[in-house]
Amino acid sequence: MSGALTRFRFMAYVVGVGLLLLVVAMIAKYAGGNEGMMQVVGPVHGFLYAVYLVLTVDLALKARWSIKGTALVLLAGTIPFVSFYAERKVVESVRAEKSL
Repeated sequence: MSGALTRFRFMAYVVGVGLLLLVVAMIAKYAGGNEGMMQVVGPVHGFLYAVYLVLTVDLALKARWSIKGTALVLLAGTIPFVSFYAERKVVESVRAEKSL
């Protein structure tokens, strides 16, 4: 289970940073009229989020999370800064061998 947790933690941080970059790219696109950053960051974040989803489901199955807990962690990658908070809570719960 430690390998699944490590992979999840890495992707939670990557997706969190990617989501912040996506927000910056959206601001640059809509406020500054610069679409270049969005054309790069958007697809990259989408791919990384898909990897995050797969690794989260893998950890959820191994840690035997509830469907609700799994769904909340999956959604955490869609709101800026929430993936960092969710990562902390997931680590605490997995290390304490609690289910989400």
